[in-house]
Amino acid sequence: MDRFQEMLIFLAVAEEEGFAAAARRLNISPPSVTRAIAAMEERIGTQLLSRTTRSLHLSEAGQRYLEDCRRILGEVEEAEEAAAGSYSIPCGHLTVTASVLFGELFVAPILVDYLDRFPSVYLNALLVDRVVNMADEGIDVAIRIGHLHESGLHGIKVGEVRQVICGAPAYFERHGRPQHPAELSDANIVMSSASHLLSDWQFVHDGNALGFRYDPRLVVTSNAAAINIACLGWGITRVLSYQVAGHVEAGELEVVLQAFEPPALPIQVVYPKSNRVPAKVRTFVDFLSERLAMDPALKAVVKARS
Repeated sequence: MDRFQEMLIFLAVAEEEGFAAAARRLNISPPSVTRAIAAMEERIGTQLLSRTTRSLHLSEAGQRYLEDCRRILGEVEEAEEAAAGSYSIPCGHLTVTASVLFGELFVAPILVDYLDRFPSVYLNALLVDRVVNMADEGIDVAIRIGHLHESGLHGIKVGEVRQVICGAPAYFERHGRPQHPAELSDANIVMSSASHLLSDWQFVHDGNALGFRYDPRLVVTSNAAAINIACLGWGITRVLSYQVAGHVEAGELEVVLQAFEPPALPIQVVYPKSNRVPAKVRTFVDFLSERLAMDPALKAVVKARS
């Protein structure tokens, strides 16, 4: 079997964490996958995968080989794209990542418009509430909320978000509007654990951090669930301003304690630094950045309905 094909199989087994799942992904038979991995291990002279009846894990040598396979296969794909003219014409597969709610609200509509404009590009959107390692997971473009810490990435700022405390007007009419974060200790708090930005409630006053520990009565793993519960008037939640911009404008939610909010966080369109950026990445970054920068919901100010 061709060594590049073996590398593709090994990569699929490692990412899918199973032989059968890798076979389905590659549309080949499970015995073919088993034979390919066995041939690789015999030729290399070391065990790449540790197998049990219930699980499969990479050995130390397998982890190093996986990184090399990703690099080699990526270079081959880049060479083929260059030969096909992809550095001048947008074409091929493009993978973008964003958080779940941001992706659903803002990115998804832009994706379909981009595909209509560039019919030779195929998009894969990875919407997850975690910071994705772009190199390890083959990501071309990411939308990040917060400051960049990786030196190998280039970011374009397209907006800002605030960490806001909000609740339904009906809740505040029953319990009063808090004037200081200390008053939240007696509130019905519904907290989202999807992001540390929402589960770690930080406040500032006169440039100094205020430390408070709250005992939420309800914890959910979905930002959307926390927002829906707050809209019902049960309690108070902390979210990012873009997530509730529509609810605030419609009068369904009200933001409180604005004077104690930490500084706004940048929204950035991120892609790896490179001397040669493929046309599919360059055009998508430009298209996405322009559209997001125009959206009023991604400004630091959340306007209530007049």
